[in-house]
Amino acid sequence: MFPPGFFDRADPSPDHFFYAPPRLVTHIDDQAIAAVGAIYQELGLTGEVLDLMSSWISHFITPPKRLVALGMNQVELAANPQAHEWLIHDLNHTPQLPFVDNSFDAVTCCVSVDYLTQPIEVFTDVARVLRPGGLFVITFSNRCFPTKAIRGWLYADDAGHLEIVRRYFEASEGWDEPVTKQCIPPGTPGDPLYAVYATAL
Repeated sequence: MFPPGFFDRADPSPDHFFYAPPRLVTHIDDQAIAAVGAIYQELGLTGEVLDLMSSWISHFITPPKRLVALGMNQVELAANPQAHEWLIHDLNHTPQLPFVDNSFDAVTCCVSVDYLTQPIEVFTDVARVLRPGGLFVITFSNRCFPTKAIRGWLYADDAGHLEIVRRYFEASEGWDEPVTKQCIPPGTPGDPLYAVYATAL
């Protein structure tokens, strides 16, 4: 489904080196951040939520009942005011999540899916830790760290990115049909924001 070299990166060194320095900045503009919060609210992510590849902010308008932030930098995660718990975990090294089956009502991943080198394994394991009917919500824009984004992402346009994430769901186990959405109207100035989400079977 994906050609040779699709998941290669310009910088193949272990990710913990790259993410060691804290980056307490936002990676999308205020309009895109608001759109992330709006899609979370629209989809009713209010229960127990896992935020994958998280940082110092999780973009919920109203924090869920319980938010677990999983990421790569201790300083960033500890600064997240919406997280009830956090842990360090490198999904590109270990795509299996350190949680038991049926642990969460929803899982989110904001502006980070482009860095996954084993997305099919990650998506399949997300389905495992979700309760039946739970949502996995992927949001992304058009910004990235180009040395750490996979080659297939860098060579695709916005429509191609939607297709890539949709195919991740389709190639993984445990998902209903994914939904793709452009969250900010076309032609609006500023960062675009897209979402792809699916329901765990």
